[in-house]
Amino acid sequence: MPDISLLWSPAPYHILSYGTLLGSSFYQSFINGVVSYKALPRAQFATLQSALLPIYFGMQTALPVVLALTYPGLKTTSLGGGSAESSGLMGVMEPRNRWSVLVPLTTIFVLSAVNFLYIGPTTTEVMKKRKHQEARDGKKYFDPGPKSKEMERLNRTFSRMHGASAMTNLISLGVTVYYGFLLAERFH
Repeated sequence: MPDISLLWSPAPYHILSYGTLLGSSFYQSFINGVVSYKALPRAQFATLQSALLPIYFGMQTALPVVLALTYPGLKTTSLGGGSAESSGLMGVMEPRNRWSVLVPLTTIFVLSAVNFLYIGPTTTEVMKKRKHQEARDGKKYFDPGPKSKEMERLNRTFSRMHGASAMTNLISLGVTVYYGFLLAERFH
């Protein structure tokens, strides 16, 4: 039975937040997105992703903040007396935690915020413009054959934005895994 005092400690909330961040990143990147793409027609897939991704990127932006707020300081004792590392934001900001806590959490936050606030909405807007252009052109954006100049431009813009989103998401996932190893090092 866990010690009831853990309810007032930031440590379990930090671990649970980290698990949510890593699990949702892995699930969306490698399971949900892939399975949905294979199982749904393009239009339904686009509709699903347009609804899911703002929630996903919002979570990915908020969870590093929760991790910073729930950062559990180390409790150490030495022969000369006890000392403790600060918890929460104060602990994250300590100079010895700059590279092992502050930089990874900030990196995850910034990359996710860029996806949430700029790349995601821009990609969705390009998708809407492509839909309108399809009506004007009388053919789908993916149909074979020549495309209008505007559709070519929209397809290039979509590809760039989608690639940027995928890259920032994968880098963020990599940094999240890296932070997990740094977190595990504290238990070693």
